[in-house]
Amino acid sequence: MGKRKTPEQLADEERRYRLARGAHTPEDFAQLVDDPNQAIRAAAAHNPDADAQALARFAADRFWGVRIEVAHHSNATRELVLGLLEADPRKRGVVHHAARERLSAEGVAFDGEGLPVVD
Repeated sequence: MGKRKTPEQLADEERRYRLARGAHTPEDFAQLVDDPNQAIRAAAAHNPDADAQALARFAADRFWGVRIEVAHHSNATRELVLGLLEADPRKRGVVHHAARERLSAEGVAFDGEGLPVVD
């Protein structure tokens, strides 16, 4: 079992969650990209005010939960969502499938290998 968080640590974490949910400037999102808590980064990526630039930074996150939020975000560009696809079938996971689902809903066709068909 890990150490319990101090009241100060809990208060700081709650402050960062509030910032993630209420962020609306590029500066707000820039400081959240490097937050040590992946749930806070996911909350920021889920924020409806996140623009394509902020989402591009979250798309590079090492945790799938953050990248899934990018795949589902309405402000994510098609290029950004295409970048979430994994060419190697052995490495495909929930992020690839979320990106594929979104792209399919937008009318993008996929080939037998599971990759988008480029016109």
